[in-house]
Amino acid sequence: MSETTITAPENEVGKPPAGARIPGPTRGPGPRWLRPVLLGLTALVVLVIPLYLEAYWLQLGFLIAALAVGAIGLNLLTGTTGQLSLAHPFFMGLGALSYVVLAGEPAETSLGPVIGFNWPPFLAMIGGVVLAGLAGLLFSPVSARLRGLYLGAASLALVFIGLHVLNSAQPLSGGYNGRPAPEFSILGLSFGGAEEPPVVLGVAMGRAELQWYLGAAVLVLAMWFAKNILKSRVGRALKLIDGDPLAASVVGVPVMQYKGKVFFLSSVYAGLAGVMYALAIGSIAPQSFDMGLSLDYLAIIVIGGLGSVGGAVAGAAFVTGLPQVLQNFAPQLGFLDALGLTTAHLANFIYGAAIIAVLLFKPDGLAGIWRDVASAVRRRPNRQATRVSPGDRGLPGASPTDDSADAADTTGHGRPGDIPGAPGPSTATDSP
Repeated sequence: MSETTITAPENEVGKPPAGARIPGPTRGPGPRWLRPVLLGLTALVVLVIPLYLEAYWLQLGFLIAALAVGAIGLNLLTGTTGQLSLAHPFFMGLGALSYVVLAGEPAETSLGPVIGFNWPPFLAMIGGVVLAGLAGLLFSPVSARLRGLYLGAASLALVFIGLHVLNSAQPLSGGYNGRPAPEFSILGLSFGGAEEPPVVLGVAMGRAELQWYLGAAVLVLAMWFAKNILKSRVGRALKLIDGDPLAASVVGVPVMQYKGKVFFLSSVYAGLAGVMYALAIGSIAPQSFDMGLSLDYLAIIVIGGLGSVGGAVAGAAFVTGLPQVLQNFAPQLGFLDALGLTTAHLANFIYGAAIIAVLLFKPDGLAGIWRDVASAVRRRPNRQATRVSPGDRGLPGASPTDDSADAADTTGHGRPGDIPGAPGPSTATDSP
């Protein structure tokens, strides 16, 4: 069979009419210096905030950081892999309980003696994270075999088990009233407030200031690790599992193994969040790790954006900070009394409205809004057109200043679907 080549007339290929204009080179997503500058400004703001804000807002920031760490772990499991889990309060409670027991001292209470091993707080934090991870590892075979509502129901059972343990294991948890969390310290630096705290620029670095820096450091490390996971082969495999587990297994991804591993990783994040949560509120109590916290976490990752690390942080700030901000401005919200509502009720209404709005209009949540805004700011359309000067590069009509891929195909391979010699989009003569 002879090969037939379709050839276009010469005046149609690479030879636009005189005076025709084609778009210049396309710009990238933004200046390369923009991202480092924004990161530097953010770091500077985080460093100087304790010099100006009151202790109340700094403590709120540490609480947000604690819940944001847990939200990052849950987003890896639910947002990226598609595994619905309601067990985060269980692993947080286990991490918090382990820290309190390992770092606490034996004591006598009105309900009886409590156990404590008097470990250094930093080692106790590591112990709490490890124990929470081990619990997640034990549950990972179940999480690997279940999905959807079945996994959600099975994980919810862990929350009820955790509540029963915290209420009944009085020598460990202190019973219904809980027990105080030992102050955190590392390398001799106490984050509970020293008698003579260090002074920076005239500001005493007390408990709230030091906890702010601790929360910022832990949160940055948690975000950095999660982002690297998502950019790696593991992250691509997790996204493929979420999209189509069957297709993932066909291309060689061990689906059940990855599901178990990501559940383990999520429980590690939850254990660390539980330790920070105990430090933020100063104690542990069973009611702090109930099903309400599970629903709060679902609201955090949905509002923030499923599968987004930054969205998990934004969602935690929104869900955790909104009630506190409304409570702080309660005197200016006099209409609530007339309606028989409190600031907590108003916050719940706003949560519900935000979740509905996200599901209907912006499924990628606050992270998607941020991406849209950033794209709009970075997008600088280059309206300058380049006049075609024939004879360059050995092709009639090619512009010497046009570096775009659509100007001319010099590789000889063309694009998929092109017919050799036929006119295509690259030879369009209409200006945009």
